[in-house]
Formats: sequence, structure tokens, C-alpha cells
Amino acid sequence: MHAVGIVAAAGSGLRLGAEIPKALVPLDGRPLVVWAVESLRAGGVAEVVVAVPAPQRAAFVAVLPADVHVVVGGDTRTASVRAALAAAREHADAVLVHDAARPLTPPAVVARVLAALAAGARAVVPVLPVVDTTVVVDADGVVTADVPRSPLRRVQTPQGFDRATLVEAYGRAHGTAAEFTDDASVVRAAGIPVHTVAGDERAAKITVAHDLALAELQVARAQAPA
Repeated sequence: MHAVGIVAAAGSGLRLGAEIPKALVPLDGRPLVVWAVESLRAGGVAEVVVAVPAPQRAAFVAVLPADVHVVVGGDTRTASVRAALAAAREHADAVLVHDAARPLTPPAVVARVLAALAAGARAVVPVLPVVDTTVVVDADGVVTADVPRSPLRRVQTPQGFDRATLVEAYGRAHGTAAEFTDDASVVRAAGIPVHTVAGDERAAKITVAHDLALAELQVARAQAPA
């Protein structure tokens, strides 16, 4: 199976406190986007397309491997994925959409997503159980109900899809007013079942400075002598 990886890297670094796009923020001396690309490749992805902000395209090209296809993303995640999907080669059987903000995703997670697609799933996401008590609150912040945790999952990336399935789902979503939080929601809106595989706590998303500090610690521990 030939898989193409799409890395969404057009987001800003405002919540991270950075003056550059989040994907260019360094982790252990390398931009987050480079870590994400390497995770995809180590997990079995043959081709990678990265969607980036137009003003910083040259900066991304400078840090990424020469064989990575860099395209200009859009104002939203779905617009960026559409741009990258259009640039991906049509001979790919599968598409994995990954966040540059999840730099430490183990290659084993990527491999599990690919294996599920090879086994016949049309859409696959890595997930983790919800371990905290979860509640519903009203407009005043008052708890109104408890939510059972057992059926809940936290969704990570990369999210994998049969290429034709994802293209069809985005085709149906094109021009609608709704905005989607991830690609699995685009596919589910088209009536396609989304399957799950085990995620990994190391695939945590970097959003604020504290997340980046934890990632730096994780890298340091991994590199420390036994």
C-alpha cells in the first residue's frame, strides 16, 4: 500500500507564545514540523505533503527535506488539508493526515493506522481513553450532569483514510458553512464509519508553552544514558 502523509502546519504560534508559526518552533533544536515528518516516514509513509502559511513558505522549504512537497495552506484546517490533498499524487492508496503539533508521535502509531487501512478500514483514528471525571456545565459554569467515561475517547493524529474516501468526503463538504475540527469529522459527516486503533500518550499535542516544556523533558529522558 502506497501512503501519502499530509502535515497540517499552517497554524500560528500565538498560544505557544511564539512569533513564528508553531510548526517552526524548535524542539531539541529541530522544528516541530521536521519531527512530524520523520514520524510519518519511520511509520511507513512514502510521500509527505506539508501545508504551510504563505508568508513563511521559504522558511519551511529551508528546514524540510528536499523531497517533501510544500504547499500553501488556507485560513482553516480543512482548507489546508484540501490544498495538500490536491497536491498529493493520485496513485496513493491511503492518506494520513497528521498535526505538526504532535512531534513525538511514535512511528508505531503510524504503523497501526496503516495496518488498519490495509485490513480494509476506510477511515481510522488513534485514540486514548478519557481518564478524568467529565461533566456538563451550563452557561454559568454550574455542573448539570456527569458524562460516563467508558465510551469516551481522545482522538489523536495521524488520522488515516482510503484516498478515494477522503477525496469524496471533502468533495461533499466543499462550500458548506460548517467547519470541522478534524478530518475524521469530515468523513463521518459523509456517513462513513471511522474505526479506531490505540494511540499513545507521547503523541500529545503542543498548544501552550507548558506542553513544549514537557516535550523537551520527554526528549531529554529518551536521550539520557541508561
